[in-house]
Amino acid sequence: MSRVITVGAAQLGPIQKEHTREEVVQRLLALLRQAHTSNCDLVVFPELALTTFFPRWFLDNITDADHWYETAMPSPVTQPLFDEAKKLGIGFCLGYAELTDDGRRFNTQILVEKDGSVVAKYRKVHIPGHETNEPDRPFQHAERYYFEPSMEGFGVWNAFGSRMGMMICNDRRWPETYRVMGLQGVEMILCGYNTPIHYVPDPSQDILQGFHNALVMQSGAYQNGTWVIGVAKGGVEEGVDSLGQSMIVAPSGQIVAQAFTTDDELITARCDLDWCRRYTGTLFDFDKYRRPEVYGRITSQRGVVID
Repeated sequence: MSRVITVGAAQLGPIQKEHTREEVVQRLLALLRQAHTSNCDLVVFPELALTTFFPRWFLDNITDADHWYETAMPSPVTQPLFDEAKKLGIGFCLGYAELTDDGRRFNTQILVEKDGSVVAKYRKVHIPGHETNEPDRPFQHAERYYFEPSMEGFGVWNAFGSRMGMMICNDRRWPETYRVMGLQGVEMILCGYNTPIHYVPDPSQDILQGFHNALVMQSGAYQNGTWVIGVAKGGVEEGVDSLGQSMIVAPSGQIVAQAFTTDDELITARCDLDWCRRYTGTLFDFDKYRRPEVYGRITSQRGVVID
């Protein structure tokens, strides 16, 4: 019997600074209902889906940014999303900024089952950007100021009749992200991202943003025999132009669905989980072909060492 999950990648257009969470949640609800009419089992929303991408500004007192973070999930504002999902019998994955009871700050993503219960939480591991004010930039990328990197690593959870993993934005650029989940039998990886088209440290990469976005997710999917669902918040947000190009990638590395706009847009695909075994049971049979005894450098050192 074939195991199929119909997934909706719910791309968001820009969220401006003046947009309230209530307004954003209404947009999420509209996409959720659209996904329901398309018979989706699961809807994936982007990274920091409830607010504008606030790390583009630097504040000397980080507590002045507390209003961008969620201290509870669900909250009174986001509860309607959970209620509607449960009513419709559809699950979702949501990215947001998390402020814990003990004052820690994480870039977080949760997975919610069809009954409205939170079944998994993931906190971003690879935090890009910088941690100090760089006023000469056209815009900041101060994620390392606003978020601490998670030490929890890359979990894989049983959900939706599958082996589900999560990653956030910059995580998708690192092959270790996929392989750690691949070694846990992952069948579908859910990824939200916000990617500015202009890369300040090296503008020559600007024209390659779309290529690099597809490259890493396609290679990660293929090399680990897993579905990858990449969902953007795109468009011009507070003057910063961000990549859209949300996509659903098969275990073959093929893109089976892709967004064509940088606005709110839902793309869907019927994802056959048994497709994973075509790769994990052949070319990428890890137990048969991997050589961990010669991969020691991957975990024994951090930067480049020239012997």
